[in-house]
Amino acid sequence: MSRVIYLLRHGQTEFNAELRMQGHCDSPLTEQGVAQAYAMGATLREEVSNPADWQVLASPLGRAMQTAQLVCQELGLPHSCIRAEPRLIEVCFGEWEKKQVEMLRLQYPELNGVPDWYFQAPDCEPYAAVVQRIENWLADTELPARLIVVAHGLLGRILRGVYAGLTPEQLWQQDMPQDAFFRLQNGTVTRISCAQFAN
Repeated sequence: MSRVIYLLRHGQTEFNAELRMQGHCDSPLTEQGVAQAYAMGATLREEVSNPADWQVLASPLGRAMQTAQLVCQELGLPHSCIRAEPRLIEVCFGEWEKKQVEMLRLQYPELNGVPDWYFQAPDCEPYAAVVQRIENWLADTELPARLIVVAHGLLGRILRGVYAGLTPEQLWQQDMPQDAFFRLQNGTVTRISCAQFAN
């Protein structure tokens, strides 16, 4: 059986709302982010016939773990089923973490229009290192055949690109939604929009 991965990004955080670089630093989900997490869980419930058959992995950062807990709540799964996976942590943005994107664009105007500008940050995790840990994770034969993954925006974009064998241009054209997630199966990436969550 080929592996199926549902790849989710965490819900909106306070830093997301403030347009700040987050990386390895963290901030909690906003009210909108909580609603997005519930919406992903509700939509995912329609996708998987038996949630208990799926392994839930999440980046160890708080925003991803919080999102995973809310998704599991919608799926009727205990929080104890979530396993932290360090290889899914967001890219480290070095000295740019916590800085507002607009201020960085003003300070470094030469980066405007550069698709991979994130990796110009001093002490940033190198792109090649990010790709290496993603490839290592995807090639891990110990991973089960059914995976629900809660990770991050940039990490998820690169993961999808590596998985689908995209060119650099194609990779950087991908978006990083918090109101949709992706099914990775047989080398194909399918976008799944989330229904509005309602109590």
